[in-house]
Amino acid sequence: MAQPITILGLESSCDDTAAAVVRRGVYGRAEVLSNVVVGQNDLHKAFGGVVPEIAARAHAEKIDLCVEKALVEAGVALAEMNAIAVTAGPGLIGGVMSGVMCAKGLAAATGQPLIGVNHLAGHALTPRLTDGLSYPYLMLLVSGGHCQFLIARGPNDFSRIGGTIDDAPGEAFDKTARLLGLAQPGGPAVQTEAEQGDPKRFKFPRPMLDRAGCDMSFSGLKTAVLRARNDVMTDDTIKHQDVRDLCAGFQAAVVDVLVEKTRRALAIYLEENPTEPALAVAGGVAANTAIRAGLESVSSAFNVRFTAPPLALCTDNAAMIAYAGLELFEAGRRDGMDLSARPRWPLDTSSAPMLGSGKKGAKA
Repeated sequence: MAQPITILGLESSCDDTAAAVVRRGVYGRAEVLSNVVVGQNDLHKAFGGVVPEIAARAHAEKIDLCVEKALVEAGVALAEMNAIAVTAGPGLIGGVMSGVMCAKGLAAATGQPLIGVNHLAGHALTPRLTDGLSYPYLMLLVSGGHCQFLIARGPNDFSRIGGTIDDAPGEAFDKTARLLGLAQPGGPAVQTEAEQGDPKRFKFPRPMLDRAGCDMSFSGLKTAVLRARNDVMTDDTIKHQDVRDLCAGFQAAVVDVLVEKTRRALAIYLEENPTEPALAVAGGVAANTAIRAGLESVSSAFNVRFTAPPLALCTDNAAMIAYAGLELFEAGRRDGMDLSARPRWPLDTSSAPMLGSGKKGAKA
């Protein structure tokens, strides 16, 4: 009988410091034993967005405390881990470095293997943790910094078939919220206001629906919101109902784009003839209920299983990193003490970069 495998995961790629313990038992299913997340919203709210230097300092102060709490909540000792998994990129380099250095210290002190995990792979593999999806499945990774369609064939085998050429949806939500004077992060704030708004009042564009393929663009949509806001403002003030209607119109446009592009991505994915076809969505924006409803509807039309992780596992967390590390550990992956923190790290390294590249490598 196979022995249980227990992985400690660390995540610090943006503004959430996290640690978690995940175990695969003798019967094959993985279980989250603990999942500790310490957010930084209060540290950044005065600046209207995440300040990298502040985030990095907070990670350095909190990461060891998160590890300690995760071990206590899981009821396990550090010595019981089979490996230490950590987000090694992509992300804000100061935060990623904080997690990597902590993980190296733990691995050096215990002699346990070190596994560097791509943050995006953590999101992309979450449906296997929560719902036991079989490969291959179609993944829509939609977050504050990324938006792409991936065919997941293995823990280190992803093919990108489309994505955003500029702003990610989460970034567009944040910028729209900022334009309308709403709280950050913008996703929940915009959704709350949209629920009381008229999505048909403002005629916002659906960018790139006139182009074939699965690529998307959200930068122009954000600009359209700015212009519409300026049109309804009087003496630098805006009525609350105008804010609600702007949010509703913006959200409806995002949903329409994602639904249509998902329809096209499903057609490409189904050409592989998977025996158990599935569409999964993950990332922070996957918490948006209107987006989930639209994706569920298109999945039903294709007779494809739809799955979305619990809300707590959509946003950045360490359980997804621990689970991704578990799959990589089982596949034989081990990293040395020369593991580097990477600000950029595309999942699909064989496809041309969507957002260009520079000295630090491809952005996505």
